[in-house]
Amino acid sequence: MDKRVSSADQAIANLQNGMTILMGGFGLCGIPENLIAAVERKGTTNLTVVSNNAGVDGFGIGILLEKRQVRKMVSTYVGENKLFEQLVSSGELELELNPQGTLAERIRAGGAGIPAFYTPTGYGTMVAEGKEKRQFDGRQYLMERGIRGDFAFIKAWKGDRWGNLIYRKTARNFNPMMATAADYVIAEVEELVELGAL
Repeated sequence: MDKRVSSADQAIANLQNGMTILMGGFGLCGIPENLIAAVERKGTTNLTVVSNNAGVDGFGIGILLEKRQVRKMVSTYVGENKLFEQLVSSGELELELNPQGTLAERIRAGGAGIPAFYTPTGYGTMVAEGKEKRQFDGRQYLMERGIRGDFAFIKAWKGDRWGNLIYRKTARNFNPMMATAADYVIAEVEELVELGAL
């Protein structure tokens, strides 16, 4: 069995308009930048992107925003991307903001087959708007839905031809859990190693 492909463009050949992509990393660290560039080249549009942040102007998810390929962002932090702010303010881009821990748990739940869970985070704020609320042991909670994607684009430090991966440093943020929460997972690795070397 050999799960390797020769290029990022070949890896995303089945990506279609309107799909949901989970993109790993934290800030600009541990992001699948070559896969993002391949999406930009392919021109796929109307995408929902689930990522901790929205990249910056001219890099990361920012290049997909420039080409208007993203319809909706599900994120936690968007403070360094001026174009992102403009697109949301003008109504060109839909935004679903999540507390960071809630986003992490939504992805983990999706990967574990858990459709929803309750958390006190966000109760009494705008995050709670339109969500089911419930009280447990005298404390108020919000129901949050698990997240799954059509694709997960992740970044790993090392990988082998069977798809075994090792994550390093900041790339451990979001990448491992996203790898469990999508129908198809594409890993961009820094180093391919022989079987048994991991």
